[in-house]
Amino acid sequence: MRGPHNIWRLVRTGATLERTGAMRAMLDAFDAPAPLRITARILGWPFKWLGEKGDPGQTPAVRALTALGPAYIKFGQILSTRPDVVGDDMANRLRVLQDKLPPFPVGVAKRAVSAELGVAVDEAYSSFSEPVAAASIAQVHKATLAETGETVAVKVLRPGIEKAFRRDIDAFYFAASMIEFLSPSSRRLRPRDVIAHFEGVVMGELDLRLEAASASEFAANTSSDAGFELPAVKWNFSGRGVMTLGWAEGVPLGDNVALDAAGHDRVALSERVLQLFLNHALRDGFFHADMHQGNLKVAANGNIIAYDFGIMGHIDEYTRRVYAEILYGFIRRDFKRVAEVHFEAGYVPADRDVDEFARALRAVGEPIFGMDATRISMGKLLSYLFEVTERFGMETRTELILLQRTMVVVEGVARSLNPHMNIWNVAQPVVEDYIKTSIGPRAALRDFGKTARVMARFGPRLPTLVEAALIRQSQTTPPPARSPWSFRLLWIVVGVALGVAATAGMLALI
Repeated sequence: MRGPHNIWRLVRTGATLERTGAMRAMLDAFDAPAPLRITARILGWPFKWLGEKGDPGQTPAVRALTALGPAYIKFGQILSTRPDVVGDDMANRLRVLQDKLPPFPVGVAKRAVSAELGVAVDEAYSSFSEPVAAASIAQVHKATLAETGETVAVKVLRPGIEKAFRRDIDAFYFAASMIEFLSPSSRRLRPRDVIAHFEGVVMGELDLRLEAASASEFAANTSSDAGFELPAVKWNFSGRGVMTLGWAEGVPLGDNVALDAAGHDRVALSERVLQLFLNHALRDGFFHADMHQGNLKVAANGNIIAYDFGIMGHIDEYTRRVYAEILYGFIRRDFKRVAEVHFEAGYVPADRDVDEFARALRAVGEPIFGMDATRISMGKLLSYLFEVTERFGMETRTELILLQRTMVVVEGVARSLNPHMNIWNVAQPVVEDYIKTSIGPRAALRDFGKTARVMARFGPRLPTLVEAALIRQSQTTPPPARSPWSFRLLWIVVGVALGVAATAGMLALI
């Protein structure tokens, strides 16, 4: 239930940050200005006794976020991939949120597995370990299938996780509504739509059958990607609250010492992880949207292994082309084209000046390209773009939220492997290849073929559809006087359209 009672939840959030010392730690990490620090202390100190204590054995930020619940842990996971934003020390401290949270008892997990699969755990698995990883939503156990002797990973949802998430999301909705009420200018950012998007993503993550389906589709899309592999889904041992995958053996991508000891090339890995993400997003429109270090390993042969497919991103073909053109325009420093793409896609209101918008984009892009490679950041670019689009009245595009967020996370992962990586040089070949195959004469012919096939299917129904539309129009608005020739002309046009559609459809099918 969304209502004023959520004020208490938000007060407890601020109080917990203050009580655990996380408020000061986070303000230091973000290098917050003095006025903000003073305001936060004045507002937070009187209420800190209302906050959660958390685990005193953890660092302040981790202590606060784990005490506040799974939605806040997700926030911490994102920050753990951004050492350029919060600093190396804070990023390293937050990394435990990726897969090292306190687990729930193995007995509880076994009962959940038995209830889900309808058989005793000992019948399905010849061995079932203590938790080997525990994250915000589920934990993983290493097991052996009784039938085949294969080593597998069994993912089990945390008990009561759905209720906990709904409580936090409820408070987020209330906060978004208050922001829109108190700051009308924020409405262009569509805070409630952003929370709704987050809610949809999270609720999908709470059904492991959907995650298994995503893993299967992702494996089919990426089967030919060099240097990339995925564990196979064991469908007979998976359900809504339990999922069984092949065991991913490798070195965690976030352990640079272990990667170096194993002889892996971190520079090559940093480039590959970024290019893989761009290929999946642009080529397939279906990408792993939670690609932090806790969900990636490096196999002995050097392949990157991805797992945990609870959050997957999907973008349609048109949006992929828009995104690629924007990236390509920045890479080529063609800011006029970047501006035009924003207007063509309807991202910026049509009454704004395209040349002025292009100059504003140039002010964003040129300083970044003049930076040393270590200072070029997708996070900074998106931050600067946010400022520019605010001036030009661009609304938040909820369909791009997951894509932009994942791009920032993947960049953080890549930079943790190679701080000197130039993201533009690495991204350029992937984006250029997509542009060549998806935007141009060949792409136009493919689009025409698709359109023709659709028209051919609907061709026989077109007269009925037109007649129905005319009847609805006549029922709502008195028709203007027309001569019989106007109706004849209408049906001539319809006949010509049918002929063109049928011909084009046959050509496309040939």
